[in-house]
Amino acid sequence: MNKEIKAYNNLQNINDKEICNHLATTISSELKESENKIWHAHPVWFLNGNPIVGYSKQKKGIRLMFWSGADFEELNLNIIGEKFKDASIFYNNVSEIKSRELKRWLKKSIEIQWDYKNIVKRKGRLERLK
Repeated sequence: MNKEIKAYNNLQNINDKEICNHLATTISSELKESENKIWHAHPVWFLNGNPIVGYSKQKKGIRLMFWSGADFEELNLNIIGEKFKDASIFYNNVSEIKSRELKRWLKKSIEIQWDYKNIVKRKGRLERLK
C-alpha cells in the first residue's frame, strides 16, 4: 500500500481505519494497472492519469466514490453527483462492504470512464473515454 495512503488510513478511528484498509487493499488488487496517491486530501486511484475511484472520511461515514459511477447502473451506488458522472456509497462498518459487489464496480470502473483528466482544458465539459 502507498505510504501516504497508509498514513491517511492510520489517522482514522479504529472502525474507519478497518474500512479504509479493506477498500485500499481490494482496489489495489483489482486495479493492478492503476497508480494511487493522496489527491485533494484523500486516497484516489488513477488509470492513465484519469481519476477512477477514491474514498474519504465524511460525516456520514467513509465515502467510496467512483468518478464515472453514475453510468454503472448500480442501485447501491445511490449517491449520484449533481454536476458530473460520479456515484458513491457510504460505509460505517467493514461488514457492510460486499466484496463481490465492490469487485464488480471496480471492473466497471475500468470499462466505463469519463475523461476527468482533461476537464479543465475542456472548460468543465466531460467526454466519454470508454
